[in-house]
Amino acid sequence: MNEKTRYPRVSAFKKPADLRAHCASLGIDIPCDDEILTAPESPLSASIDAGGGLTIGNRYAIHPMEGWDGTTDGMPTDNVRRRWHNFGISGAKLIWGGEACAVTPEGRANPNQLMCRTETEAGIVELHDLLVAAHKERFASTEGLVVGLQLTHSGRFCRPFRKDRLEPAIVYRHPILDRKFGIGADDDVIISDAELERLIELYVAGARIARDAGFHFVDVKHCHGYLAHELLSGFTREGQFGGSFDGRTQFLRRIVAGIRADQGADAIAIGVRLSAFDWVPFHPDPEGAEGGKLGPGIPEPTQDCLPYRYGFGTDPADPVSWDLSETFQFLQLLADLDIRLVNLTCGSPYYNPHIQRPALFPPSDGYQPPEDPLVGVARQLSMVAQVKERFGDELVILGSGYSYLQEYLPHVAQALVRQGKVDLAGLGRMVLSYPELPADSLSTGKLTRKKICRTFSDCTTAPRKGMISGCFPLDPYYKDLPEAATLKQIKATMGAE
Repeated sequence: MNEKTRYPRVSAFKKPADLRAHCASLGIDIPCDDEILTAPESPLSASIDAGGGLTIGNRYAIHPMEGWDGTTDGMPTDNVRRRWHNFGISGAKLIWGGEACAVTPEGRANPNQLMCRTETEAGIVELHDLLVAAHKERFASTEGLVVGLQLTHSGRFCRPFRKDRLEPAIVYRHPILDRKFGIGADDDVIISDAELERLIELYVAGARIARDAGFHFVDVKHCHGYLAHELLSGFTREGQFGGSFDGRTQFLRRIVAGIRADQGADAIAIGVRLSAFDWVPFHPDPEGAEGGKLGPGIPEPTQDCLPYRYGFGTDPADPVSWDLSETFQFLQLLADLDIRLVNLTCGSPYYNPHIQRPALFPPSDGYQPPEDPLVGVARQLSMVAQVKERFGDELVILGSGYSYLQEYLPHVAQALVRQGKVDLAGLGRMVLSYPELPADSLSTGKLTRKKICRTFSDCTTAPRKGMISGCFPLDPYYKDLPEAATLKQIKATMGAE
């Protein structure tokens, strides 16, 4: 976004009709109800059968929200405990994963990421019990509350020991991402089949810890460019974990089989958070920078790597478009494996954040939006609606991309659930500034405007600069920390608004 291209802020729309009119002018479809209905009339208050004896009590969910603020040995701190307490009091009945927990130290996205290992089991139990107790205290019951734990290995984006240095484990050589993140042709960073075999056992062990801690399911994370997601696009990888669809999904299938063999008839349920499509990486347009601000995002050149064989759900002839044929094939595999819980997102915040996390204000390592962020929201809603139409009640589908809708989040989520275009609406960044949004919308039909996330991206810029993540502009707890002043200085040097 430069001086010649300014997109209206969502807060400037005075009523739902204004949002609908703007969407119509963009040629996009974002259903938006006129009123926020309260329980029990609201479609968002209806329960849903998640299979395996699990019933989710309403249609709000909390996405995994990391804070880069655990201990270096993978245990929770007071900042982590506060965040999980907020998940509990949110009023959402599905807590999808809490936050990403690495299954091995070298697989962490940062040195302070939580881990799910024998050594950290007490911390995992503590967080589960804290969240459930907070929910019960706030709502007098835990009926319909379903809580999962996300298991992960960060693959290409591992920073396990220093926040300022990648120590990647990549699935294959990527002609754009290797260059973008400084991976040389001679660097020995391709993860071996033997190491993937070891990781499968660690995921199985992590699922056992989660079950014993009381979690209802584990999310075997397949999104945002991390290891399992990159395996899905490993067309050029040789060996048993690459090439064919069966090879690229073997990691998932082996983990699922291992969990069920280990735990038997009462095995913990399994969910998958999936980036349903990728696009080619983007970078700031140097010719579009004005006033010290980043230029708008433009795709990296692909003329030397077409057909594009480095994305999942990507059109190989046009890598800024999706091809959902393999996405549907993967989702059918999940259904065949009796995995019903699916959380859909797209792309990666590391290389094309505008499609994954639409925002008006970019993070420090991003770029100005190349489109009205509502276009990015509509793209995700459309993808999810296509999946829901294809799979009906066979899968329970949680959608992403709602936070940018701001005060109209409940209006849109309500319309989509009512129309059968999604099963649950997920809150990500929004929960950092306004954890009680689900409870408020369902009980009063009104939101507290001063708490609504405005997508300033401080929660991303801070960890990119080695700090903890939180809502520094709106959450008084973070606003009063020394990091808030440091972050303000950093943003000033970026020319941020």
